[in-house]
Amino acid sequence: MPRILVVDDEAHIQHVVSLKLRHDGMDVVTASDGDEALALAIEQRPDAIVTDFQMPGLTGLELSAAIREHAELADVPVLMLTARGFGLTDEQLAEHRIAEVMTKPFSPREMLQRVRSLLERASSSTGDQTREQGQIA
Repeated sequence: MPRILVVDDEAHIQHVVSLKLRHDGMDVVTASDGDEALALAIEQRPDAIVTDFQMPGLTGLELSAAIREHAELADVPVLMLTARGFGLTDEQLAEHRIAEVMTKPFSPREMLQRVRSLLERASSSTGDQTREQGQIA
């Protein structure tokens, strides 16, 4: 069962996202700010992170940068939720390795599809790395 860390300081968004993911059979861990999310990410080692951009403590970009400093979290895919009108540059997305961006308001169904896609891509790249390591050994 994939574990997803959902980070948003708006309780209703955190609830909707968590509910949709749980109904799809995922284990969901939640945080209300970036600092709490970083601690939970280190402790829980999620398979993916859905995070708001603007929130107390670490922003979504700062959270993404901070998790990349931990080898065990370096490849965790991040889906960033942003308020309408707040744009992220391609440079920011690349620098912080943000896999997906969705603008609020968003469709919970589309969010679920994107999380599934992130998990599939992460699983397939892990499988590729495992096969490559097996061939080298």
